[in-house]
Amino acid sequence: MGALVEIQTESFAELLAGLPLFLAYAATAAGLTLVYIVIYMWVTPHEEFTLIRQNNTAAAIAFAGSLLGFCLPLANVIAGSVSLVDCALWGLIALIVQTVIYFLARMPMPKISERIENGELAAGIWLGSASLAGGLLNAACMTY
Repeated sequence: MGALVEIQTESFAELLAGLPLFLAYAATAAGLTLVYIVIYMWVTPHEEFTLIRQNNTAAAIAFAGSLLGFCLPLANVIAGSVSLVDCALWGLIALIVQTVIYFLARMPMPKISERIENGELAAGIWLGSASLAGGLLNAACMTY
């Protein structure tokens, strides 16, 4: 009976051996995501959280698409990275690419922020979809 307890305890300790690295990657991902949100809110003329609090569906869709568009390549980077530095570097590249996607998505609709502020769903869906599609392609390009 004592040997069985030792095996179970040893296995449990082995299972927890990866916990510090998990926490490090989770913290890196959370930090990069927070930085992305701050930068995204800085580059967009409209106030996302104010509009979302006011129940502006267009703003919520646009922001959700952008956030998912960033997190998709970030998740891919985490899964394939060889170190935290590698993860952080490629996470920053994902952040830059997703920010560029925002500016590209504005090109066919220059007054997109004004339209989102007015609650026009088409503008929010366009920006959210473009952000999500760009993030999906970005994630695929980061497969190495």
